[in-house]
Amino acid sequence: MPDRTFLSWPFFTDEHRALAAELEVFVRREVASLPHVETNVDAACRALVRVLGEGGWLMHAVTAPHGGARERLDVRTLCLVRETLARAWGLADFAFAMQGLGTGPITLFGSDALRERYLPLVASGERIAAFALSEPDAGSDVAAMTTTARRVDGGFVIDGVKTWISNAGIADHYVVFCRFPHAGQRGYAAFVVDADNPGLRVAERIDVIAPHPLGRIELTECRVDADALVGEAGAGMRVALGTLDVFRPTVGAAALGFARRALDEALGWTRERQAFGKALNEFQLIQASLGEMALEVDASALLVYRAAWARDSGAERITREAAMAKLYATEAAQRVIDTAVQIFGGRGVVSGAPVETLYREIRALRIYEGTSEIQKLVIAGQLLKDEAARPG
Repeated sequence: MPDRTFLSWPFFTDEHRALAAELEVFVRREVASLPHVETNVDAACRALVRVLGEGGWLMHAVTAPHGGARERLDVRTLCLVRETLARAWGLADFAFAMQGLGTGPITLFGSDALRERYLPLVASGERIAAFALSEPDAGSDVAAMTTTARRVDGGFVIDGVKTWISNAGIADHYVVFCRFPHAGQRGYAAFVVDADNPGLRVAERIDVIAPHPLGRIELTECRVDADALVGEAGAGMRVALGTLDVFRPTVGAAALGFARRALDEALGWTRERQAFGKALNEFQLIQASLGEMALEVDASALLVYRAAWARDSGAERITREAAMAKLYATEAAQRVIDTAVQIFGGRGVVSGAPVETLYREIRALRIYEGTSEIQKLVIAGQLLKDEAARPG
């Protein structure tokens, strides 16, 4: 039984505690029963989005009055949902997360018309979303992107290539970020591009160690109407970074879910496994490993939910807190899962075993939405900025 004592922390309200309890029941009843078919990952993702939508959980990924549960995204709720889903099934967490991230720019910066058009269908699970920022030569250095938009009569035309795009091939719309030279050298823009736009093509599907829909899209003379613009023309980087600022702590929450599952699996195994005439959990070295794992889990939870609480409490930006949460929780989860594999011994590397699956699932989280190295630079940059702003 997973440890839920952290819900008594002052970061949470009774509403959060009730939501967490309800979600546990839902996951056991609806999500765990779905077939985990990695050979048809597209079908599995579609099924998960549908189930999450029908269960009312995708309402937390968008805002009211456009199908959402609240007037403002509640980051603590996003983190609780991602942690719980990740502990059950990494692909379930992915399906939920991309509905939030893929429409986050619309939720946070879009016009009322865009929100009305896209958010209700995302919340119901009838529409699948994608977030298209990375390029072949612009990953962590997003300012190096070369995809470009230009004005034409009645709208814009986009040309370029995006890669490492989650939900590529199954998404119904993509929020595409690009340069916008009309606004100057540092001008960027974001647009909603429907998947059936004739100027958009899924050029490649990319296989990774933890299967999920991932691919490269090409935009060639891709024409969109003027109302497809998200936010202001020229302010696309603000849209991208503002969206990541909200959703980055939730990556830490997903990692936390993986780590909790690894610790639970290790606890169960060390209680049952006998060696040299006694249970593994009677050996001091094993006890020390379990103690370190528990420490990493709680430290991660504190950083993740501090960042979420700060945002929900009215902080306009949580750049430093979000980077700390994402960095520590993903790195800690890697260590916790690796220790769990070691404790399981040979059974820990059997394909499909829970800890082996977690070992593959966690690795990407240390890379996407800003690598661990980038998070360190973000934290240091904010630290130096704050120090320079102090009087004296």
